[in-house]
Amino acid sequence: MIVITARDNVATALEALATGQTIDANGQRVTVSEPIASGHKIALTAIRSGDPVVKYGNPIGTATTDIAAGAHVHVHNVASGRGRGDKHADQESQPL
Repeated sequence: MIVITARDNVATALEALATGQTIDANGQRVTVSEPIASGHKIALTAIRSGDPVVKYGNPIGTATTDIAAGAHVHVHNVASGRGRGDKHADQESQPL
């Protein structure tokens, strides 16, 4: 697990995590509640809808729903604060 600061409420999995597995992330013990792929994030604490998702000490987005500790944190429950990365800024303002 990668956790950089005590402010982080998510950790990055360095290997695939299985449901029911218990992890230790900087002294925090969390039980995995659903499969999480390597490189994806897991909630270290409960994150309320509207609260910031903090990784590497910085907010990376906002929870779009309540996220339980041990849950997968990804695009299905987080609105990115950094843009999608697959669009250019001029494309984002264009109507579909």
